[in-house]
Amino acid sequence: MKRPRKTIKTPVSPDERHDTIRKDIISLLEEYTLSAREISRYIKIQEKDVASHLEHIRKTLNKGGDRLIIESARCETCNFVFKKRDRLTNPARCPLCRGRLISPMLFSIEKKG
Repeated sequence: MKRPRKTIKTPVSPDERHDTIRKDIISLLEEYTLSAREISRYIKIQEKDVASHLEHIRKTLNKGGDRLIIESARCETCNFVFKKRDRLTNPARCPLCRGRLISPMLFSIEKKG
């Protein structure tokens, strides 16, 4: 005997999104300077996904002449600045003092001309 098929009584629809996630991030960063955590809160995505989106955004902006501005993370204990860091994720600890109190990287977009 066949089982009856379950039906959904109320239609389920995902959150309505007019722009892509990356376009939303770009529009935010054109106006504000934000950390990855703040971007994740505004866009409602996980913080660990922000770095991959920012990497793609950086490549896209370079083609058009705009720039992704990155303010380096800094150790709050000894004031070490992570200038040569290529990754767009925040460091876990300071290489000098091994402190874990690190101010986050900040991101913004500088428009061409």
